[in-house]
Amino acid sequence: MTISSQALSPASRIFVSIDTPEIAYARGLAESLADTVGGIKLGLEFFVGQGPAGIRSVVSGIGLPLFIDLKLHDIPNTVAAAVRAMLPLQPTFLTIHTSGGPAMMRAAAEAALMTDLQRPRLLGVTVLTSLDDDDLVSVGQSVPVLDQARRLASLAQSSGLDGVICSPAEVAALRADCGPDFVLMVPGIRPAGSAVGDQKRVMTPRDAVEQGADYLVIGRPITQASDPASAARSIVKELA
Repeated sequence: MTISSQALSPASRIFVSIDTPEIAYARGLAESLADTVGGIKLGLEFFVGQGPAGIRSVVSGIGLPLFIDLKLHDIPNTVAAAVRAMLPLQPTFLTIHTSGGPAMMRAAAEAALMTDLQRPRLLGVTVLTSLDDDDLVSVGQSVPVLDQARRLASLAQSSGLDGVICSPAEVAALRADCGPDFVLMVPGIRPAGSAVGDQKRVMTPRDAVEQGADYLVIGRPITQASDPASAARSIVKELA
């Protein structure tokens, strides 16, 4: 069972997406935000550039929960092995793709238990926030984004995952479908007045939480601000 969404403090909801291959830059951002946000997310760009040793260099002594966002997607044995390889880094959250199917998700969930430390919570990626209905049609998925996200979230829950990654537009429906204890980690968050960038399904932080989001993934509105800590505090204030 996860912490109730209502029990989360405004700051603890925010995971800052640090999108860079540079250790020094990532470490500097993490240090500057350590007292303001709930955690940091390191993804594919950083991992390909720096690997597990780089992640350790960024998070050591920071004291923030770690979200490793690699969106693993392969045959079940390979994904399970990758999850086991991540366990020494002690991530709080780790992502896999729900489209890998139930056998892959079950294998990942079993692998996540193979630690004497606190196990990571596995989140399944539903439909990327850069995609819309037309994009799904182009890859042969001729269903609306919402229907696809609901289908994949239900499959993730029945396969033993702790939650999913979904856009703000699907939060209310997935909360109703999956109940209060299923984690909804939500990217595509843009404070009022922020540039949308390459995201197609976005929402303000406050609106996303009111729809039922547990955690918010926020990158550029914080990391590209002239004062990242101040930008993060403004979002925390909005949520409060």
